[in-house]
Amino acid sequence: MAAFDEHAGAYDSWFLDNQNLLASELKLVAHFLDKDSEILSIGCGSGLFEMLLAKEYDIHIKHGIEPSKDMAEIAEKRGVQVNISPAETSEVEFDKFDIIMFNGSISYISDLDVCIQKAFAALKTGGKLILIDVPKESGFASLYNLASAVNTWEHPLLAHISPDDPYPIELVKSANWRTSDEKIKQMQSSGFVDLEYAQTLLTHPMYANDKVQDVITGYDRGDYVAICGYKK
Repeated sequence: MAAFDEHAGAYDSWFLDNQNLLASELKLVAHFLDKDSEILSIGCGSGLFEMLLAKEYDIHIKHGIEPSKDMAEIAEKRGVQVNISPAETSEVEFDKFDIIMFNGSISYISDLDVCIQKAFAALKTGGKLILIDVPKESGFASLYNLASAVNTWEHPLLAHISPDDPYPIELVKSANWRTSDEKIKQMQSSGFVDLEYAQTLLTHPMYANDKVQDVITGYDRGDYVAICGYKK
């Protein structure tokens, strides 16, 4: 994706400048993952989360798919074997993985239905798919959509309600945020069952980086939500 090729450094810098938010999201990403599992990260980006999962949770993700060459190059330096390809057209072995996760990449995928169906085929029986992202109904997505509509964070409508260090506008404008209900229906229609939910970033976005936040069950209040479903 062109936006991430041009702004790969800005992606990492933003997360590293927002350490408490990063730690909160990392806790959520780790929540449904298992050690010693064969895990595929779709839209792995720069491999930042994968690197931190290994360092802080002893969860090792060796395989990724990422369309941005610039991001993939960074991820590979961090130990992820990356298939540089859009998720919709990538080649994935059938019945290979215990876990497939999309962390923060769902909103940058045009045809999520195709990707979920391909994930179902690539998972072993009993494996799980985890979708983790900012839901459209959340406070963050509302701010992102407004910033995208006015093409800047520097607008009176966003004054005093946006974080001090907002997500880069170029990456905000490239996204298509989906509701949790949309993602749940897509997973169920592809055959995933026994869905589970977890969420974090439970404050207003202005305060999301003030402290590391808890992970709780459900998807009714978090600005970062994980949906986990099983292939039976």
